[in-house]
Amino acid sequence: MNNKAKKFLKNFSYTLGTNLVNMIISALLIFILPKVMGIEEYSYWQLYLFYSVYVPFLQLGWTDGIYLRFGGQKYEGLNKKLFFSQFILLLLFQIIIGVIMYSFASIYIINDDKKFIIQIISIFLAIINVRYFFTYILQATNRFKEFSQIILIDRILFLVLVFLFLFFGVRDYKLLILLDLIGKFVSLIYAAYLCKEILTTKILHVTIDIKELMENISVGSKIMFSNTVSLMIVGVIRLGIERSWDINTFGKVSLTLNISNFVMIFINAMGMVIFPILRRVEEKKLPNIYHTLRTLLMACLLGTLIMYYPLKYLLSIWLPSYSESVLFMALVFPIILFEGKMSLLINTYLKTLRKEKTLLFVNIISLVLSILISSITIFLIQNLNLVVFSIVIILMFRSVLAELLLSKMLKFNIFKDTLLEMTMTFVFIFTGWFVDSWISMIIYFIAYLIYLVLKQKHIKMAFNNLKEIIKK
Repeated sequence: MNNKAKKFLKNFSYTLGTNLVNMIISALLIFILPKVMGIEEYSYWQLYLFYSVYVPFLQLGWTDGIYLRFGGQKYEGLNKKLFFSQFILLLLFQIIIGVIMYSFASIYIINDDKKFIIQIISIFLAIINVRYFFTYILQATNRFKEFSQIILIDRILFLVLVFLFLFFGVRDYKLLILLDLIGKFVSLIYAAYLCKEILTTKILHVTIDIKELMENISVGSKIMFSNTVSLMIVGVIRLGIERSWDINTFGKVSLTLNISNFVMIFINAMGMVIFPILRRVEEKKLPNIYHTLRTLLMACLLGTLIMYYPLKYLLSIWLPSYSESVLFMALVFPIILFEGKMSLLINTYLKTLRKEKTLLFVNIISLVLSILISSITIFLIQNLNLVVFSIVIILMFRSVLAELLLSKMLKFNIFKDTLLEMTMTFVFIFTGWFVDSWISMIIYFIAYLIYLVLKQKHIKMAFNNLKEIIKK
């Protein structure tokens, strides 16, 4: 096995191990917290998590630009003085934003729970965005082992603290938020230690490079804005639910999305490994690699949908207060198909080809569609079932549109595969929603077997191609 294959497997193993641990921790939190907390307490915890995902927007693509510009380089070859300058500027900028946000929340937000959440977010943003500075440097320079350690410290420390306080009977969502903050702060300190060569630069020898700052933001702002718009596609629907129904309904829908996104933790991590590799691949080889990865990924994800049936049964017993969440799973569980493909393949390829504008275009069109559909289903029809169902429809639209544009760039045809996957999706949704028994699982399982038979040759070929790609 050559060095390239060894390096790929090494990075893959680090990422796999970290995200298996992360998946276990997420599973424990997803299934235990709603069991032991009240619905309202859990819902405010979910509101905090909802707001926190938009925090990276407040660095304007700064760290994204660093990741894109320096992806594939060696850590030892980085200009440490230049990066220290960027660190100082980023830290100061985040502190200023945080002070403004904290002051705004203290003066203008009336609801005490929401005021507390925004105030904590104003502290959270400085911690997490500065941590992104270090983790993106580690990812860009292929230091996946160290990156994995940072994430593990954050999650494991948080889990230990949560279970410790739950053991002593504490159920307050505010304390839970503070524990999350502690985990992220400790992991930030460790991330800074891993990049100490940057931080030990003498400040007197550093020139504040505004030009470098603007270059990073210019490059990263497109992908950052695109990512933020991507989050808002589902975000505007969730916000509409919170405003038009109540915080408890928001919490129940959030639980459904958390369960459906469970697999995405692992898939997102694979994209981190694949991006630096694709940056080194000749452009003419990209279509073949895409077909290989796509075939194997979709076969796995369509099979993963079978998890819904035992999950539905177990959750109805474990969380009887969240019966609506279990019901909604039939509508939104297929988002793993479209979000998985979007995250692992389409986003990664568009970044590799430096087609950030295409990604932004797709996300903006999808956001406009989301606002239009959610306005109709939330404010005119006022039907929560249709609101939830619209989530998977919009994400399906985004995935199909993005892949259509990518297929034109790489000159390949995905029409038949897309049609087949959409058929499988609707078989799953309609049987899961209208057939309330194990018969729905049998129907979908038969459909999945037919899919595997139809794709048998392609799957074998893709598996062989993957082995060849890794060896080269």
